[in-house]
Amino acid sequence: METKILNRGAKFCHVSTGALNGCEEKQFIKALTGATSCEISFASLATGASVPFFHSHKENEEHYIILSGKGKFQINNEVFTIAEGSVVRVGTNCDRNLKCTSSEPMRYICIQAKEGSLENYTMADAEITERSNLL
Repeated sequence: METKILNRGAKFCHVSTGALNGCEEKQFIKALTGATSCEISFASLATGASVPFFHSHKENEEHYIILSGKGKFQINNEVFTIAEGSVVRVGTNCDRNLKCTSSEPMRYICIQAKEGSLENYTMADAEITERSNLL
């Protein structure tokens, strides 16, 4: 998977990761997009593969979004099944890992952001504006 910047402005950055089904190694995009609020990564696990280590975060929670495949997720000593469409939030100070158990690779997105930092969201943080539609 090759990430590249397609378009950048003062308040935005448009990048491409290419086809996600071609993802074979973990790809972080925070630096490429210039993000200041979260890290986003794309990853794939082959059949029978797991992340090679358990890890825990001190300040950041993570959200795993399973795009394809099936597997097992372990948080501390609790294990459960995950599959396409699963979304798993993991808070701070607990160990986590995941493993692909399907015959096809398990592809997922992981979003990492500071736990407890989201105050306003959706329309509480939005404002309807007047602008000519150029679409």
